[in-house]
Amino acid sequence: MRASERAYRTLRQEIIEGQLPPGSILGEVEQSARLGLSRTPLREAIGRLVSEGLAAPSSGRGTVVTEVSLDEADDLFDLRTVLEGLAARRAAVHADPEVFAQLAARFESAVEPLRRGEDPESYYELTTELDAAVDAACANAYLAQHLRSLRVHLARLRRFSRNDPARLAASATEHASIARALADRNPELAAATTTLHLHHALAHLQSHQPTGTQTHQAHQNRQTGPAGTTPDHHTSTLERTP
Repeated sequence: MRASERAYRTLRQEIIEGQLPPGSILGEVEQSARLGLSRTPLREAIGRLVSEGLAAPSSGRGTVVTEVSLDEADDLFDLRTVLEGLAARRAAVHADPEVFAQLAARFESAVEPLRRGEDPESYYELTTELDAAVDAACANAYLAQHLRSLRVHLARLRRFSRNDPARLAASATEHASIARALADRNPELAAATTTLHLHHALAHLQSHQPTGTQTHQAHQNRQTGPAGTTPDHHTSTLERTP
């Protein structure tokens, strides 16, 4: 893997997971030393992050990680609902039934463990597999590219809400329904189940407004970050949890 690609993937994941919070300065000297590479590939990586909207130039400060706010949720979900619905319809036409039947079964198996409070990381990985399968089956590279970019910003928003076992279990059931509709190659049902899931996901996200205690704790948590970062204490202090 090229050094610039490795740097890009590392920084991108740290931004999505909140290890590099909004306002963190992506200093070339510091980040190059931390990641163990020269400044040229790092510049390439940062340029890609800027093009995705995950970082932006800041006067007098260099390049910083961009803000993320629940205020963006409505607009992002408006767009995602349209694009995901279209992708689901197209994917249902071209779907390999066995691929999506297996995904549905895995989602169904995840419901009860999630309800009992199991760590959701493997579940999130499973949703990523479903997204990739839909992207491949929709047979539209432009649509898939826009969806991948959009999902990155939504993944950042997800960290504002706490893990809720009941909601995670319901979400797994919804994903199973989407996968079953795709396995049945039913375009309208695939689009409908996708739209319903996104409606519930947005409602859950918006129900988690920060309390004063959560805001204070989030502010305290943002005092430190990965080596070579300097969080901006004037950026959003909404709680971010895995």
